[in-house]
Amino acid sequence: MMPPSPSHEPPGRTPIRVLLVDDHHIVRIGLRAVLAEDARIRIVGEASTAAAAMTEAVRLKPTVVLLDLRLPDRSGLEVCRQLKQHTPSPSVLCLTSFADDHTILAAIEAGADGYLLKEVDGPNIGDAIVTIARGGSVMDPRVTRSMIGVVRGGDGGLKEIRRKITLLSPQETRVLSTVARGKTNKEVAEILGLGEGTVRNYLATVFQKLGVSRRAEAVALWVRAQSHPEE
Repeated sequence: MMPPSPSHEPPGRTPIRVLLVDDHHIVRIGLRAVLAEDARIRIVGEASTAAAAMTEAVRLKPTVVLLDLRLPDRSGLEVCRQLKQHTPSPSVLCLTSFADDHTILAAIEAGADGYLLKEVDGPNIGDAIVTIARGGSVMDPRVTRSMIGVVRGGDGGLKEIRRKITLLSPQETRVLSTVARGKTNKEVAEILGLGEGTVRNYLATVFQKLGVSRRAEAVALWVRAQSHPEE
């Protein structure tokens, strides 16, 4: 384990505590170097295996776990699932080289709050960490395109998606469209003039009507419907 980086937090503001989990030492060095420049973030620890990740998560209580999905002893998906069973649970941002449909959907099912490919620019990683720490969700654009392909299912699938979208009330539609822009519940509340609790209630109803259980799944359906409005 490398010692935590020195704190670079702005005065009066507590930085987001991040645990790095990747089996490649050079990758962790690179991530630490990039994120050390971000005053909003503090790296509190590292792990190279699933077992070490769980131990460090319990010990350090990070706000966000930056997680590689390919670990030597166990799948990162299992780590994500276990982390999400903790109370309180950290936000989990998957950072991986793999964008296959099965892995993406499995990560969503495991409770991941974000999914980025390792080709992402350094500053974007910092922004993604801040977004999910605030309750939002982040999906790499290439991942979003892949998810749209999964939910597409031909014309019949598109018609069914549209049918579900029409079940939403005007306010539910506004909430979902704002969430699809990557906004957190707090930001949605501010934009629409609602309380955060009200936004959560709207989203629960949206999920039920669309037949999904995750923000990313709802966003994928919305983007699919909006990307091909005339089909």
